[in-house]
Amino acid sequence: MGLFNYINVVCACFLIGKWHLGLNCNSRDDFCHHPLNHGFDYFYGLTMTSLRDCKPGEGSVFVAGVRAYLATPLQLIGITLICLEVLHYIGLLRIPHGALRYFFLISTVLFGLLLIFFYTFRYLNCFLMRNHQIIQQPLSYKNLTQRLTEEAVQFIGRNADAPFLLFLSYLQVHTALYASKDFKGKSKHGLYGDAVEEMDWSVGKILDVLEKWNLNDKTLVYFTSDQGAHVEEVSSTGEVHGGYNGIYKGGKATNWEGGIRVPGLLHWPGVVQAGVHIDEPTSNMDIFPTVVKLAGIPLPKDRIIDGHDLMPLLQGKILRSEHEFLFHYCNAYLNAVRWHPGNSESIWKAFFFTPNFDPVGSNGCYNSHVCYCFGRLVTHHNPPLLFDLSRDPGEKNPLTPETEHRFYEILDVIQQAVNNHTKSLHIVSNQLSWGNILWKPWLQLCCSSVFLSCYCDHESEEKLSLPMA
Repeated sequence: MGLFNYINVVCACFLIGKWHLGLNCNSRDDFCHHPLNHGFDYFYGLTMTSLRDCKPGEGSVFVAGVRAYLATPLQLIGITLICLEVLHYIGLLRIPHGALRYFFLISTVLFGLLLIFFYTFRYLNCFLMRNHQIIQQPLSYKNLTQRLTEEAVQFIGRNADAPFLLFLSYLQVHTALYASKDFKGKSKHGLYGDAVEEMDWSVGKILDVLEKWNLNDKTLVYFTSDQGAHVEEVSSTGEVHGGYNGIYKGGKATNWEGGIRVPGLLHWPGVVQAGVHIDEPTSNMDIFPTVVKLAGIPLPKDRIIDGHDLMPLLQGKILRSEHEFLFHYCNAYLNAVRWHPGNSESIWKAFFFTPNFDPVGSNGCYNSHVCYCFGRLVTHHNPPLLFDLSRDPGEKNPLTPETEHRFYEILDVIQQAVNNHTKSLHIVSNQLSWGNILWKPWLQLCCSSVFLSCYCDHESEEKLSLPMA
C-alpha cells in the first residue's frame, strides 16, 4: 500500500513492513541493501520475508526447497562416498587416505552448515528492525499488523504539514498467516480470511487518519499486490493458506493470469473519479514514473524506464494503456509476452514455456512449494502457446492456426517485440547465483553476543494496540 502526499518538494520517505531485498554485502554492518541505503529515511519491518519457518508449528518452506533442489545431489554425494570407501577397502581403487578424508570432511561441514541453518532459521532470519537496529529476534507475530498500522498512523500524524511518501508493505496475507485476537476465528474463510479482514481494518485506519488530518484531497493512495494467490500453500492440517484466484489459472510464481493479475485500487478525492473501473493492462512498474511525475521530478535519462505515468489513464485523458507489450519473466527467463494492439480489443498472450502442474490437470505445482522456471519442471512450446485474454481470460483454450487465422502473424509481431526488448537489456550479475544465495555466517545479524542463540525483544508484547473502533 503506497501513500503519496502530492507536493513537489523534498519529502519524508518511510518504509513500514516487508522489504525482502537483502541486507548486507561484505560485512554484517555495511547495510548495502538496507532501505536506508536506498532512499528511505525510516524503516520499521523485515529486511527478509515472512515464511512458515518463522512461526513455530507451521512447518518449513526450506525443507520443501531441499526436497526440490538438493535431495538428489545429497543422495548422490552420499552414495558416491560409500562406493569410494568400499572400492578402496576391497582394493579395486586406491585413493589416498588424505584425499578421501578431506572429501568426507568437506561434505560433513557443508551438510552441518545446512542443518544449522535449517534448525536455527527462525532465530537467524526472522527478525524485526527499526532502522539499523534489530528490536525483536525472533519475530513475534502477536498484534503485528496492528503494530505496523500504529507506525503508519504515527508517521502520518508527524508529517501532516509536510510532503511524504509512505510505503506500507503488509506481511499479510503471505504465510506464515497470523491474526490478532480481535480477528482470529471471526471470518468464514479460516485463518486466511481472518488475516484479510485484519488487513482491511488496517487500510481503514490509514484512510481515517488521512481524513483526520485533512489530507484526503492531496494524497494518492494506491493499494495493490505483487502477485496472485499462492495455490500450493496448504497448511499441515489441509487448510488453504494461499488464497484463491477465481477463474484465473495458476498462481504465485507463474505468469498465468492467476499469478500476475492483481487488484489495483486508487483513492484521491477530487483528482481520481470514484467508482471508475479501468480494464486496461498496467504494471506495478508504473508506480515509479507516476510518483516521480507527481513530485515534479524528471525521470532518469540514462536508462530505459519500463513503466508509464498512470495519471492520464486514471483521469480519462487517455483511454488505452501505454503498455502495448508487457514482458513477463519467470526468474531470469522470458516466459510470456502480452500484446494489446492499439486497433483491437484483443489481448494476445504468448507463452514460451509453462510450469508442469502436478498432478496433470491441477491448478498448481503440488510437487513443490512453488512452480519453477527451468529444467524438467517446465515444458517448452514451439510454436508458443497463444491465448486471446479478451475471450479466454482463464487461459483454458490455446489458439491454433485453425482457430485463429492470424496465428503466425500475431506470433511474428510478438517475436519482433521480443527482439527489440532483448536488444535493450544489459547483462548484470546474477543475484540468484549460488554464491549470492548461500548462507554466509559472517553476514548474519544477531542481537545477542552469543551467535546462533540470537534472542532479544525490545518491542514490548504488552504494547497497547490501536482501538478497534
